Parts: sequence; structure tokens; C-alpha cells
Amino acid sequence: EMSEMSEKSKQNVAYGLAWSYYVGYLKLVLPRLKKLMEEFSRANPNVLACRDTWKLHILVPLSCDIYDDLEKADSNIQYLTDLAETTLTRAGIKKRVYKHSLYTIRDTDDKLWHCAVEYATPLQSLYAMSQDECAAFSREDRLEQAKLFYRTLEEILQGSKECAGTYRLIAYEESGEADAHFLSREILGHLWKQCHEEYTVHEGNQLHAPSMTSTELNLQISLSDVPQPLRSDCF
Repeated sequence: EMSEMSEKSKQNVAYGLAWSYYVGYLKLVLPRLKKLMEEFSRANPNVLACRDTWKLHILVPLSCDIYDDLEKADSNIQYLTDLAETTLTRAGIKKRVYKHSLYTIRDTDDKLWHCAVEYATPLQSLYAMSQDECAAFSREDRLEQAKLFYRTLEEILQGSKECAGTYRLIAYEESGEADAHFLSREILGHLWKQCHEEYTVHEGNQLHAPSMTSTELNLQISLSDVPQPLRSDCF
């Protein structure tokens, strides 16, 4: 039992470090994102037509199941290109490179949408923990920690003036039914809302979103067993 707890503690520390590193990464790259989007749009004026989508769209699957290749996750999502690289010297690493990928999202009317998308990488650590028998980390633990991760990340980013208007968190929970284009519809729902949320919908002049489904999420954490944040600053 002691060895099992020791292994779980190691996993917690590893996840805490990944979490802290990720928040630092976002606070580093997000304030620079709008400038990169502006540079790309000047060179490609017809691609990023809606300025309200000039954000990093961060995918937060509550299952923590992450695809390294988004094109394999959904064939309606296709890699387009990368934004200009940001090169910085960090933690003793000279000319460290940070970059974001732009994707083309095809809707059911064959309209093409474009945005920067990536997964929230600390969820990979949560998924790995739930697959490790020595970690004693159940699927229920993973779901609760994923909800906590989302809510905490949202709170941190909302409290950062430098990151305001530079990101969009896309939390979702797959239904379990076979749906080859579930992910593209989730992203499209957020893109459409960003492009139209400034307008008021009046009767007889309604705006219609592209055909999509949107998962109603219960992001509340169980009160009976609230998980402790697995963050390195908590140890």
C-alpha cells in the first residue's frame, strides 16, 4: 500500500509540474497571439475573415483522450499552416521556438472556417495516470480532475489582463456514440458564436448557426468528494 501511495504521489507531482508549465506557456504565448494573427491576415486577407475568432482555441476533452493528429480525430478538420514562430530564450534554452497551427474546419454546408486549435496538454498526464494500475486513479477521479482543471484554468486566464480576448476554452464530453464529426461540430459551434454573439436576434430576422450539436456539460465537481488540485504549488 505504501508503494502504491508513493507511486500515486509521484504521478501527482508530475501532473502538477505539467499543469504549472502549461499555465506559464499560455501566459507567455497568448499575449503575442493577436499580433501573429494580424500578420497572417495581412498576407492572407480572405482566410481569417472574422476577427472575433483570432484566438487560440483550447480543446478540453473531459475524457482526457487527446489525438496527436487532429486530422485523424475528424476528417472535417484539416491542417492549413503554422503562424509565424515566436523565438525566445527560456530556462537556459537558446532560441526556443513556440508556434501555433491553423486549421480549416468544414461545416455541413461545405463552408470553410479557419482557426488556431490545440489541445490542453496536461490532460495527457491525467489520462496516463488513469491507465497506470499503480497510480490508483480511477476514471471517476480523472473526470473530476478534468473538471477541476477546466474551471481552474478558466479562472486563471480570466484573471489575466494580458490574456484577455486571446483564447477560447472548448470543454466537451463525447456522447459515446460513433460520430466521426463530433469534434468539428464542437469547434464550429464556438466559431459561429464568436462571429455572431455581438448581434441581437429578433423575431423574423434570426441568425442560423450551421448544423451542429453542442454538448450540455455538467462542470460541477462532486461535493461528496471534492478532489484536491494536483498543482506543483500545492506541495
